[in-house]
This record gives sequence, structure tokens and C-alpha cells, in this order.
Amino acid sequence: MALDIITKPSGSELANRISETLIQLFDQVKPGVVQVTGKGRGNGAGVVWRADGAILTNQHVVGNQDSGIEVHLPDGRKFEAQVVARDSTLDLALLTVAASDLPAVPVADSSQLRIGEMVFAIGHPWGIKDVVTAGIVSGLGTVTAPHNGRTATYIRSDVVLAPGNSGGPLLNAEGAVVGINAMIFGGDMSVSIPAHVAAEWVAGIPSRRVYLGVGVQPVELPETLKVGDWSERSAGLLVVATEKGGLAESHGVFVGDVLMEIAGTPVKDAESLRSALNLSQRGSSIRLGLLRGGTVLALDVNITDTAGQ
Repeated sequence: MALDIITKPSGSELANRISETLIQLFDQVKPGVVQVTGKGRGNGAGVVWRADGAILTNQHVVGNQDSGIEVHLPDGRKFEAQVVARDSTLDLALLTVAASDLPAVPVADSSQLRIGEMVFAIGHPWGIKDVVTAGIVSGLGTVTAPHNGRTATYIRSDVVLAPGNSGGPLLNAEGAVVGINAMIFGGDMSVSIPAHVAAEWVAGIPSRRVYLGVGVQPVELPETLKVGDWSERSAGLLVVATEKGGLAESHGVFVGDVLMEIAGTPVKDAESLRSALNLSQRGSSIRLGLLRGGTVLALDVNITDTAGQ
């Protein structure tokens, strides 16, 4: 929603319109701005890049961690995240969580930004959740990042940022992402990674989606099959077909098996299966939890060669 400022409004009218627009923009975007936490590290922010569980944040928010990263959504949901890719030069990291219904924030063409344009930031400074600040674009160009000494393209603005804003979105007056907030220089200049640079980087990440090669259908478990750690589970996925030469068949999955979990994530329908596979896409192997004739089985499936499928 754009700022609607007509010719020669009074000072109070202009302030009220800007204020109302900012309130509406915050309500519109807030569901897609997450908090990212990690063991032994400070909190940062992130933006829901895609509804399928893709979260974009700064590399310095997650560091070199591969585990212990959590994503907290404004609706109260919490997910363990895996790092899909990271780039210390751009200071970007792409995370994935086991969800497929996230409220993605629209992304604008930041190459069209103009100096003087109003921009807004939403983040969690000093651990205080969902704080909005506003300012204007004060410069476009390159800066040398203090964390690695490398030069990259950035947006400069006077939007107030603090620790905890890193990885959150810089937004235009339409509520679309124009940048990923990255750092503060000298206390009064904030720097953000242009959204079009981030989008190009994400688009260049090789796909590693896992294709098991199975046909499945949801099935309710009879009491006789509720065994062991799965005694409280009510449903799973019945394998009704396997693709010849596919991952599942080549690793010993049979028609009639009931798939219960993937890499520790329960599966019971198409959505949970897709989310579990997305979460597993960066590993070299995944463990399938199966029921076969009342017996619990664990099969390790090597997915090293499935990139791009």
C-alpha cells in the first residue's frame, strides 16, 4: 500500500497519513518477519522469502553453525532450521524450516530505488520483538564490510538499526522488501543488502530437493501397528508404488511399507512429506522411519547424487 499524499496537505494531515500508512504496513508485513536464534550467539531477524519454508537472513546471524538454529514466527510457531547456503561476502544465509504455509513477504526490484525514498525496517533490536523504524534512502553504492573487509553493493539509509535487526527486511512504502538489513556504521548510517542482489544469489543456489521415487497415500494406523516410539502416532504414509531404480527402491523400501518419518520429522500427508524433504535437502543422507508388518525399521538413504532432481 503506497503513501497517498495529495497536493499541499497540512502538516498534521501529512503526519497522520504517514502514521496510518506505517501502521498498516507493519500489520501487513509483520507475519513474515521472524526471529533467528542460535546457540551461543545473539538473536537476529529474518524474512520469509518463500512460503515453502525458505528464510533469508544474514550470514553473521548464523555464523558457521549447522545445527542449533531456531526460527521463531510471530504466530508463536517455532522451527529448527537448517542452513541451505551462506555467503560471507554478501553476508547472506538461506535457511529452511519444515513448513509450507509461511507468509512470504513480497520482494521489490531494488535496482529502482531512489535516494530520498522512504523506507522502513522491522526487526528485534536488543531482543525486543517486532520493532519498526523509518527513514530515507541516503545513498546507493559500495561499502567495505567490517566483518570480512570485502567490498559489496549496499543501500545506505538513516533507518535506525541495532543488534537484533540484522537479517530483517528493509521495506518500501508498498510493504515490499527492497533490502536485507546488515550492519550499522558510526551509529547513524545503516546498511542493507539490495533485494535484487539477494534474489539473484538465492536463484543461483543449486537445487538439492530430494526425490524419493515413491507413490504414497495417507493411512490411519490400526492399534496393532502403534508400536515403540510411534505408539501415539495415528497416521503414516502407505507406500503404494516405487520407481524402478529410484532412491526408495534402491535402498530397500517396499510396496506395503508405511513411511512414518524422514530424518526424525513425522510424515502423514503430502504437506508433511514435502516439508520433511525440503528440510533434508542439504544432507548427504537421510534416515527413513518405516513400519513393515508391525516391525520398526530405519533405512539410511544416500542422497549425495540427487542435486537438481
